[in-house]
Amino acid sequence: MKCSNFMVFGYHGQMIERSVLKSRLRHLLDSFRAVELVGPRQVGKTTLAREFISTDSPNYFDLEDEASRRRLTYPMEALADLQGLVVIDEVQHQPQLFEALRVLIDRPTHIHRNGQYLLLGSASPRITHRQESLLGRAVTLEVAGFDLSEIGSSRENVNHLWLRGGFPGAYLPQTDDVSATWRRDAINRYLYSDLPQLGMNVAAPLMMRFWQMVAHYHGQIWNAAEPARSLGIGETTVRRYLDYLTQTFMVRQLQPWHENLGKRQVKAPKIYFRDTGLLHSLMGVKTLPQLLAHPQSGASWEGFALEQVLRIAQPDQAYFWATHQGAELDLLMFKGSQRVGVEFKRADAPRVTTSMRIAMNDLKLDALYVVYPGLHRFKLADGMEAVPLWAMLPGGGRNRGVDATRMRVGGKD
Repeated sequence: MKCSNFMVFGYHGQMIERSVLKSRLRHLLDSFRAVELVGPRQVGKTTLAREFISTDSPNYFDLEDEASRRRLTYPMEALADLQGLVVIDEVQHQPQLFEALRVLIDRPTHIHRNGQYLLLGSASPRITHRQESLLGRAVTLEVAGFDLSEIGSSRENVNHLWLRGGFPGAYLPQTDDVSATWRRDAINRYLYSDLPQLGMNVAAPLMMRFWQMVAHYHGQIWNAAEPARSLGIGETTVRRYLDYLTQTFMVRQLQPWHENLGKRQVKAPKIYFRDTGLLHSLMGVKTLPQLLAHPQSGASWEGFALEQVLRIAQPDQAYFWATHQGAELDLLMFKGSQRVGVEFKRADAPRVTTSMRIAMNDLKLDALYVVYPGLHRFKLADGMEAVPLWAMLPGGGRNRGVDATRMRVGGKD
């Protein structure tokens, strides 16, 4: 396989290397017959796939291209004799392909010299597998925008990523105006083109109003009643719209954790935009001074930091926790038998709160980290530490931040 350095180039020559992402995909391709590479449009899935196969290869199919669609009119005939890596881009456009792929993947390799399949999609497999599931036959790798490990830990880079988001087309332009224009156009393409192509038929102006309402819920517990009243539609319809945004990687529904505590605990999910650049576009924010002065600045930073922690820590499971008595924990991560709590505070010097002590005790946490946008790591109390966001990066060192193995949940100093 062709595996050069996976670089994304900015308009002014800036290079962003995505070596970790490429390594993860290479490892999966070394171990499995089929890999589903999923993530929103324009995030770099096709660029990554091209590191492993040329687009001129007869094994490469782009289902947004008419010629590729014609070649796959009879999928078994087109795919049965292909050997090596077969790439099908935007596979959600032909969900009937999954029936043929299931048969091909199941063929014994000692009888048939089958191909190996890399399937690129812009929606959750639950959406693309409407007719046939590849459960147990394919593994999934999600591709998101740039993260801290890719853009570096300087304050300027971190603020740049927070403001613009991680889509290459939004992060890399020379000016904030160009970035804002790209994000605005991306939102329109999503509403007027992407959703209808996925069979999610909602009038674009209505979906835009709903998405703007969701922006005001960023970092909050979801309640379908208010958006339903405002839009004049039923709560079931509102929940379906939210699922559309979730299944196309626009929104994260962080589910609540329930412990047997004898306390009333929150059961509705928390809502976060996966990409803060799109959030800021819907908020009308173009520059960092505007963002810092915005009343939702704190909630925006919390969602940004949460997404970075999840991508770097790679926990087995992740939840939030809250009780109706007021105790809460922004993020509860599980890795094996370890339980790690995370609070996000956009403050210069975070302190221990009563809520944090309750969470530490009731949830029996192995550690609780308070992630903040400062410069130094310091102890808050037994089992609790304040941690700069950038300090999660591997190789940060004890003087600069948290040991990488610890922030991957449950490691030791």
